[in-house]
Amino acid sequence: MDDRNRSPSAEPPRDPDFSGRRLGDYELIRRLGRGGMADVYLARQVSLGRQVAFKVLRGNLASDGKYIRRFQQEARAAASLVHANIVAIHEVGCIEGVHFIAQEYVQGQNLRQFLHRNGPVGARIGVRIMRQVAAALHRSAQHEIIHRDIKPENIMISSAGEVKVADFGLARVGQDGQGMDLTQVGVTMGTPLYMSPEQVEGRTVDPRSDLYSLGVTSYHMFAGRPPFEGETALSIALQHIKQDPARLEDLRTDLPPGLCRVVHRMLKKDPGERYQSPSEVLKDLRALRIEGDDVEWASGLDEWSDAELASLAVAQSAATQQLAAVMKSQAVALGRRRAAIAGLALAALTAFLAGAAIAFWNRPEPLLAIPGDQIPQVRKLESASAQYVFAALDGTEAALRSVEAYFPPSASAENAENRLYVRRSWQRLGELYLLGGELDAAMDVYRRLAETVEETEVHFRAVGLAGQAVVHSRRGEKAEAASKLAEAIPLMTSLNPTEIQSLLTQLDPALREQLERLRAESLTAPSRSGRGARG
Repeated sequence: MDDRNRSPSAEPPRDPDFSGRRLGDYELIRRLGRGGMADVYLARQVSLGRQVAFKVLRGNLASDGKYIRRFQQEARAAASLVHANIVAIHEVGCIEGVHFIAQEYVQGQNLRQFLHRNGPVGARIGVRIMRQVAAALHRSAQHEIIHRDIKPENIMISSAGEVKVADFGLARVGQDGQGMDLTQVGVTMGTPLYMSPEQVEGRTVDPRSDLYSLGVTSYHMFAGRPPFEGETALSIALQHIKQDPARLEDLRTDLPPGLCRVVHRMLKKDPGERYQSPSEVLKDLRALRIEGDDVEWASGLDEWSDAELASLAVAQSAATQQLAAVMKSQAVALGRRRAAIAGLALAALTAFLAGAAIAFWNRPEPLLAIPGDQIPQVRKLESASAQYVFAALDGTEAALRSVEAYFPPSASAENAENRLYVRRSWQRLGELYLLGGELDAAMDVYRRLAETVEETEVHFRAVGLAGQAVVHSRRGEKAEAASKLAEAIPLMTSLNPTEIQSLLTQLDPALREQLERLRAESLTAPSRSGRGARG
């Protein structure tokens, strides 16, 4: 069976238990848990006499260079984030063929375990946790790193009541641009219960996506359950896209209305309506003045140093002490649960080639049209949007092709949803083909997208042209790639900086330099035919 059509939920084979074994400077004491890529052990670093969490890459993945690079990327991403509220990375390496990451061991429990034992939190403890997670996200945003999997399992609470964000291994490193190249097809970057709408749909994500996930987590803390629940990942994902959660103030009348407003603002479907940065969240949390929360807020948050933000996050206020008291009373030292990775992000160009939610022009003949009976193991759902979200979560070629096969687009106005999600599926197919080196198939997809002509489709025409440029670049056809880039330049104003940066990382250095030069020229060029370039 083709790996691309394998169920993403299949249970990985169990590796041998390394408990009691010594690897280099580390004595592995006991296994704490199992994640999507690694087993996690409590270990003792002999030379320093300290306990660490020791993550061992799964044996069935250790022979795959892509997984090894991604495993190492986890360490690099997290190691660049030195902050009191982020789990620290101590070492990454390979001993006796065992690839590992040694990181800070947080003695305590994760937020999900805490909620299971204690139930919904009050305002003081909840704000204390929100504040520390927001401080961690402030640091990651400064480094252009997106966590992509903020959820209770990845929020650790130490026995002292300090909060630390774990598992930046799913992060996309904006500056490096290589993070998405290491994503396996059929594997999700995030957990549907806590994923933002744009992440569910495979669109460009930025730090505001992490804030949405923090909003979902905060809602869970206060309500005792996530805002959306369902029997399947698909049903939950669709609710994130289409439904509004029940108002938190109706479920918890004891909470300050301002706190409920903070949570619901983070839960806005449109990223533009959310907080635009973690520092904005911190400002509004500051303004709440929760009774009994005695942490002192400095004025001028925009001018706070990193040290001040870190100090703020771990200040021993009454709420932190109360949280610590709860932790100590339980006297439990539990290991982290690693992120469960299941099927959304595909690979190269996802940030650039995943488009905004706008309507598409219809073509009379469908792309890659195939009979429904030739789509293996893909059932028809009730709508094009549901079919697409299922395909995005599944991550296989068959699932992506099913969107058009089951919901062919037409020119009628009532068929707008079909056109939208069919074209989105084309984009994902292009990414899939690029990942698999199927350049001819990828070129076909991007040519179709580039043929859109209406004003509402400028973004997708740019995507199609840029995709063709990347294919030409992969083939070594530099002149053709440069030509497509020149066509794309006038359309670049429809793209955000994250999308543009992602495009740059896919090109060889010479083409990258040329694109930057052409784009700079387009921004300063005089108006032609009454139309000037937008800055």
